[in-house]
Amino acid sequence: MTRSTGTARLHRSLRAPEADRGNALPAGAWWLWALGLATAASRTTNPLLLGLLVGVAGYVVAARRTDAPWARSYGAFLKLGLFVVGVRLLFSMFLGSPIPGTHTVFTLPEVPLPDWARGVRIGGRVTAEQLLFALYDGAKLATLLICVGAANSLANPARLLKSLPGALYEVGVAVVVAMTFAPHMVADVVRLRTARRLRGRPAGGIRAVAQIGLPVLEGALERSVAVAASMDARGYGRSAQVPPAVRHTTNVLTLGGLLGVCAGTYGLLASQGAVYGLPLLLAGLVAAMAGLRLGGRRSVRTRYRPDRWGARAWLVAGSGAVVAAAMIWAGGVDAEALHPGVVPPVAPVLPLWPAAATLIGLLPALVAPVPPSPNGSKEQA
Repeated sequence: MTRSTGTARLHRSLRAPEADRGNALPAGAWWLWALGLATAASRTTNPLLLGLLVGVAGYVVAARRTDAPWARSYGAFLKLGLFVVGVRLLFSMFLGSPIPGTHTVFTLPEVPLPDWARGVRIGGRVTAEQLLFALYDGAKLATLLICVGAANSLANPARLLKSLPGALYEVGVAVVVAMTFAPHMVADVVRLRTARRLRGRPAGGIRAVAQIGLPVLEGALERSVAVAASMDARGYGRSAQVPPAVRHTTNVLTLGGLLGVCAGTYGLLASQGAVYGLPLLLAGLVAAMAGLRLGGRRSVRTRYRPDRWGARAWLVAGSGAVVAAAMIWAGGVDAEALHPGVVPPVAPVLPLWPAAATLIGLLPALVAPVPPSPNGSKEQA
């Protein structure tokens, strides 16, 4: 075998294959990758790093999203992020800000308030410092939403629900039924509005909405009853008997784990809580997973084609975790680089190592299976 032939074989083995039912990434891998980017965004207000995170998420979405309906939601999350930034700026202008400033941009008419509302301000002087702080704060929240939107565009919700533990099986079935019936309700609304227009009746207004909504809800209720009867006949909703001690242990572990996850997440998002936040989050996750595993004993079911976590799935999830860990580490080493000053205003500088670590989030665009082309014959599961 010549060197050129070996190089060609190695290149083919490393190249991402076309996605099909057998090698599609589990939805959990995409969510872990996106949550890693979101965690990184929560640790900084540097607009250059936030823009880099948005760019990384957008590139991966553009490279690996399919033609499925849920894949079109990324644009809506981008618009939602811009809306959040605008709302944050408006609130800062009209309700004031605790950030002191000396560079007055303009002055709004101030509404006089009684003494019991002391500390609240409506209108008044608007400074460049408070606008800059509101812009950074809104950009951070917008980046979090955009990262969630990236996961929503890349992960198949049906595969995610199929991966839920047995304790959440009934909730997953309810969500799947609701997601299945939602398009039918929209189609019913369109059909009824078309029928009203053909009969010369108005299709808009409060009266028309009430006359259209009643038959739509009636049809949805009839379909729900029919599906419930069909599922009951096929054995859905059956649960196994478990000892009371197992039930009590499950409740304690699940509730305690969720509280630990909430407290640990709050500690990670807080600027001073990274020391105790991560251990508390890990302990809560372990307790919650143990509780869910015990709770799964009540569910008697089989799983058709379970998702398998291969090397590519671990690389996708691990890339997001690396980006989050690198940003948390950078926040402890050089916090000023991740939070450019606003009093006085300082031009943000792109820190080298956090920026380089953020680019690791592009790894899914290289290792994740390539979605089939629109004219392809394969349909992703």
